[in-house]
Amino acid sequence: MANTVQIEKLAAEIGENIYIDVASWHLYLTEAHLHTSVAEKVAPLLEDGDIDASAVMEALKGIQVPVGGKQVFLSLAQLIPSAVQQDLVKLLEDFQSRW
Repeated sequence: MANTVQIEKLAAEIGENIYIDVASWHLYLTEAHLHTSVAEKVAPLLEDGDIDASAVMEALKGIQVPVGGKQVFLSLAQLIPSAVQQDLVKLLEDFQSRW
């Protein structure tokens, strides 16, 4: 079971390196206050050793992001560009080796 310190470290790395793209504007997950949600959602993947693109995508699909004053909800998977999703998988693989 991941402890709070591990989740915080993972959240910090995710927040500094992963962003959503809205109208070609990059908003890093720390700034969007989504980094901790992502870290908590993917931590079980690190524990299980199940880091692959499809598992990460499923985790991102499970995080709903309110847009337009909660008029619309989009999955985080829809907001993170494909190349950045691949970066997230690599970041998680690297982090797992230190887990």
